[in-house]
Amino acid sequence: MAKKTPQLALRLDAANPDPALRWCDGAAMAYLGGAVTLHLGTARKEAVLEQSVLHLPLPPEATPRQIQDAAEAWLRREAARLIGEMLARQSARLGRSMPGCSLSFATRASWAVADGPDHLRCNWRLVEQAPAVMEQVLVQALVRLPVQSPCDDLFALA
Repeated sequence: MAKKTPQLALRLDAANPDPALRWCDGAAMAYLGGAVTLHLGTARKEAVLEQSVLHLPLPPEATPRQIQDAAEAWLRREAARLIGEMLARQSARLGRSMPGCSLSFATRASWAVADGPDHLRCNWRLVEQAPAVMEQVLVQALVRLPVQSPCDDLFALA
């Protein structure tokens, strides 16, 4: 059997980082173009961000999977909140009605795509980008939605 070249072994090892190093107390997680530090403790009932530290309500002996689940659950809630606020602000600025929005969990998808005439699907990992990037992505998605004129629905209630 042929022996692997050292360069190939390095690339293969880099593709699968050790979860115990990525998801532990003191590890960093991407958020709004920067990073937050994960801190475990049972003093809190829910995840709370203070300055650049995300306090997770987990015991110090939590597994990497538990830490990942708690951190990503918080990140998804933040994504929904921030994307909703930005969509409301940009919709008003563009003089459009606020579209519906759902989060996508696809690994190889666009940041934001039109999913119907008045609905956007946004990747939840968009929250890892800087706010200016998030705003730009959402504006581009909003302008791609078809404009609804008031006379489109002939049977709408007055």
